[in-house]
Amino acid sequence: MSLISLVVTLIVIGVLLWLVNTYIPMDGKIKKILNIVVVICVVVWLLYAFGIINHSGDIRVPQVR
Repeated sequence: MSLISLVVTLIVIGVLLWLVNTYIPMDGKIKKILNIVVVICVVVWLLYAFGIINHSGDIRVPQVR
């Protein structure tokens, strides 16, 4: 995945989340839960995208020399 597509995807997710928060009426607690779930999903997706977490669930730690 290229860096440009990664940035565009993050911008689209941010705009969609802003639109949902702004224009869909819902309780504040539900908005907070929705925001937390979206942020956690995006962070996990980024960890997969950069190869820090692989699909088996192992976390790779870079070796410092």
